[in-house]
Amino acid sequence: MIGALIVGAVLIAAFVFWERRAPLPMLPLEYFRRRSFSSAGGVAFLFSFALIGSVFWIAQMLQVGMGYSPLASGIRMLVFTMMPMIFAPLGGIGSDRIGNRPFMVGGLLMMGGGFSWLGLVMKAGVGYTSLVLPFIVAGIGISFVFPTLANAAIGSVPLADSGVAAGSNNTMREAGGLFGVAVLAAVFTANGSYASTTTFMHGIRFALLVAAAVALVAAIPALLGR
Repeated sequence: MIGALIVGAVLIAAFVFWERRAPLPMLPLEYFRRRSFSSAGGVAFLFSFALIGSVFWIAQMLQVGMGYSPLASGIRMLVFTMMPMIFAPLGGIGSDRIGNRPFMVGGLLMMGGGFSWLGLVMKAGVGYTSLVLPFIVAGIGISFVFPTLANAAIGSVPLADSGVAAGSNNTMREAGGLFGVAVLAAVFTANGSYASTTTFMHGIRFALLVAAAVALVAAIPALLGR
């Protein structure tokens, strides 16, 4: 693992070195001097960190911690995962009218609040009904971030380079998701285990609280965007 991280760091450095000297770079590094471009990348990383990392554990929580089958767990997660189908289009329409920042920041705050709520109610024997409202709050918040994040990334560069911005933003989201799963797994391992339902749910609590904190921190680069 350490070797892979070192190799990755070397390759990133080599990529930056090459892009700074290429006559037609795949990713113009001067874009990172643009506040909107850099803030969108920061939000993308932290947002995906919290989202993918938490969903990884929520799916296990419903099965291992609460005893539902995979199908029953998926059905119960719909109250969370269907929110973007309803609210993401509304967030896109609203952000076109009044701007990205209110919806992006508000969405991240709702996401962090929903995950905090989940973490606080998490314990062995918790009922599904106690999870519904936090699921809805977090899901609505996530819905508002999806369209505004895409708008912020693409709108931060000339139209001809919108594909570059979209690709860069997608890369940050993928990297954030990878780190989210890895870091929240470490948080779970430090505070819980699979030995019993009690220890499992205790570990889940801390993983979700860390995810909530990361989502709230993501509001800082969101506020810095134009």
